[in-house]
Amino acid sequence: MIKTASIEWLDNPEVFKVNRIDAHSDHLYYENKEDIKFGYDMPLRQSLNGKWKFSYAVNQNTRIKDFYKEEYDCSSFDYIEVPGHIQLQGYDKCQYINTMYPWDGHDELRPPHISKNYNPVGSYVKYFAIKEELKNKKTFISFQGVETAFYVWLNGEFVGYSEDSFTPSEFDITEYLKEEENKLAVEVYKRSSASWLEDQDFWRFSGIFRDVYLYSVPECHVDNMFAKAVLDDSYTKGILNLDLNIKFNKECFVNIYLEDKEENSICSLDKVKAEESLSKEIILDKVNPWSAELPYLYNLYIELVDSNNNLLEIVKQKVGFKRFELKNNIMHLNGKRIVFKGVNRHEFNCQKGRVITKEDMLWDIKFMKQNNINAVRTSHYPNNSMWYDLCDEYGIYLIDEANLESHGSWQKMGDCEPSWNVPGSIPEWKEAVLDRAESMFERDKNHPSILIWSCGNESYAGTNILEMTKYFHNKDDSRLVHYEGVFWNRDFDEICDMESRMYAKPADIEEYLNNNPKKPYISCEYMHAMGNSCGGLNLYTELEDKYDMYQGGFIWDYIDQAIEITDGNGVKKLVYGGDFDDRATDYCFCTDGIIYADRTISPKVQEVKHLFSNVKLTPDNKGFNIRNTNLFTGTSEYEFVFYIKHEGNRIFEKTILESVEAGDE
Repeated sequence: MIKTASIEWLDNPEVFKVNRIDAHSDHLYYENKEDIKFGYDMPLRQSLNGKWKFSYAVNQNTRIKDFYKEEYDCSSFDYIEVPGHIQLQGYDKCQYINTMYPWDGHDELRPPHISKNYNPVGSYVKYFAIKEELKNKKTFISFQGVETAFYVWLNGEFVGYSEDSFTPSEFDITEYLKEEENKLAVEVYKRSSASWLEDQDFWRFSGIFRDVYLYSVPECHVDNMFAKAVLDDSYTKGILNLDLNIKFNKECFVNIYLEDKEENSICSLDKVKAEESLSKEIILDKVNPWSAELPYLYNLYIELVDSNNNLLEIVKQKVGFKRFELKNNIMHLNGKRIVFKGVNRHEFNCQKGRVITKEDMLWDIKFMKQNNINAVRTSHYPNNSMWYDLCDEYGIYLIDEANLESHGSWQKMGDCEPSWNVPGSIPEWKEAVLDRAESMFERDKNHPSILIWSCGNESYAGTNILEMTKYFHNKDDSRLVHYEGVFWNRDFDEICDMESRMYAKPADIEEYLNNNPKKPYISCEYMHAMGNSCGGLNLYTELEDKYDMYQGGFIWDYIDQAIEITDGNGVKKLVYGGDFDDRATDYCFCTDGIIYADRTISPKVQEVKHLFSNVKLTPDNKGFNIRNTNLFTGTSEYEFVFYIKHEGNRIFEKTILESVEAGDE
């Protein structure tokens, strides 16, 4: 344990975590079965969201250095809302930029250095007392998302340091806690060496923008778990490979049981002696497979009990059985060729930035299901953990992307010039990017909606990204690995399991597919949806039937990133890059979505919905032909409605029911 913080960590790429505990799965756990109903609000968790004391400084030299000490009086500090961005709460300046780094034109910097003149610091303080359920237990603090680097103290004692804005950072605070009032201090820096790895096309915010909470664990606890649920070669039998990491202070046993969605018992294993690492394989004769069309989930329960069968802990984890694989160089899900009809999705709310709510997420999923969108690439960072639960439940395929983009280090003024590209093959960046891969994998590995791991975006190439691919392959043989950047350097072609390009013309895609391709093709970004666009989408969707190895793509992008403000006349309006006098900026290039920033649906969606439809209707002289391109579902649950309008009024209407099986017409 390191007991003293150092400001030197900020521009050292080899220091990206200090005293941070190992990444682990995002499963929920309870001390009794009745508490399962609380879901995320589990009794062993205490939220620290809300108002925090706050002090702002433009750089490290002007910050209040001793604010974390117990005796320091913070009563003069302002208040700030957590979760929330500093820049959307009256401090600093909002800045939008695409490929350049935000300091370009201000500071002449090379990796891994950062500016000492402008590097905003947020000093956060929260006073709290722990609730009864957490007392006398091992207790941790979890920061689900902090941008970009931060230090933590509790009651004047240094707790830890962490980078990576989009995955959890957690610390053991047991030895520092008091039963009465505690003083938690967090010092957040807008920029660090990690900023060289986070050059995504978005607003450059900072602060604590996801949930913060305390959590305690029972004396016998499932610390980490991987429930890998796959199908056998017949795609009918289920195979559940369960790997558990258990921490226990006394003898305990494991009960494992599985229920279907109707809560019927499927199988059980009782009184298995607990070990620190425990693996079990369960084979089921027949299961309902998971897909976006039929997102069938089973309930897996893991109980830790003592020798008298008294419950110590229970875990409830939803699992979906699926098989995603390459067959004859074509991606298949549950034995069927899959086509991605996807979008790239930034997390965004026009009022709160990347602080999004469950309501935002549910709106997005409902919209996608209504408009035939079946897949999302989490561009370009791991999303809020709840998003994956919702995609599991409602059925959305995911490319889960690591928090890595270094666009401005190798593509300058549109040219490829990688002389100082990071992470590249530079040894001091290797562990930082592997940590980002590990943090994403460990948190998200139990979600059936994830079909593909992605190493990141637009970071050129190099051995460090190749090591990320090797990590994913070594950890998980049930998913494929994606990375777009190999197009720029074919020496690293093995980084990606598919041919993935951005904004390729249909003719260029056909050229690839007609020349003995070794990998299936996807467009990880295409149909740049800025302005009145998406008119040529049919030129891409027509390739789906023409080439088996063409497997769709992901529109750039889903939602405009415009910020809502109230002007001097009291009128609310949406503003863009440059409207905050931010330089460098890419101005209105932040508005590339098929929906507007306030989630108003744009006219472009009509084209997307029509061309992404899995049910194709073709009229002829005798009526119309129904072609069902779904993989697993027939049309028996659909109503076919046709009508005739005259001067805007329906003068004839008829509804018919017609059953066309998946893949038939």
